[in-house]
Amino acid sequence: MVSARRKFRRRRGKRRYRKMYIIATEGAKSEPQYFDLFNSKNATIHIKCLKNRGHGRDPVKVLKELKQYINDEGIRAGDEAWAVVDRDQWTDEQLNELHQWRQSAENYGLAVSNPKFEYWLLLHFEEGSGVTSSRACTDRLLRYLPHYEKGHIEVDKLLLGIQSAITRAKQKDHPPCTDWPRNTGTTVYRLVEKLLS
Repeated sequence: MVSARRKFRRRRGKRRYRKMYIIATEGAKSEPQYFDLFNSKNATIHIKCLKNRGHGRDPVKVLKELKQYINDEGIRAGDEAWAVVDRDQWTDEQLNELHQWRQSAENYGLAVSNPKFEYWLLLHFEEGSGVTSSRACTDRLLRYLPHYEKGHIEVDKLLLGIQSAITRAKQKDHPPCTDWPRNTGTTVYRLVEKLLS
């Protein structure tokens, strides 16, 4: 007796595409920990922070790592690649190289904090007025995150202030800069708004 062969058909599910954000950061600890806040198994986005090899990188090294990842792994239409760096002591020439790269494709982004990324964190709590140096930025942030150190952010304390930080950063970025903030400020809000939308 010959049995009839049963045809196997794979069900075609509607799997939702997860937009990917590839983020290369100057900092090895705080920035990746912060952006991990936006990662979730249920989210429609996926954030991949590139591993910082070694301590402290200049913007050109951040860009080199990002370009290498895009060259090796590729980037799908709809995905975005972002460089997140500090103004710190970097020269205009170094930052301009990142700005030129950002202009080369619609899905490339650049987020710069002046003086440093911690200024973006500070805006989750206050206006950030009067911060003129990297040291002053850290000292002020410690008022709100007394246990803050690189690699240890009390993320639960930042969650409620994300929208406030966006509002405060936008107010300081008026009119919106086309490259990076020359005065105290940050354009990280541009990336975070995208992650939230």
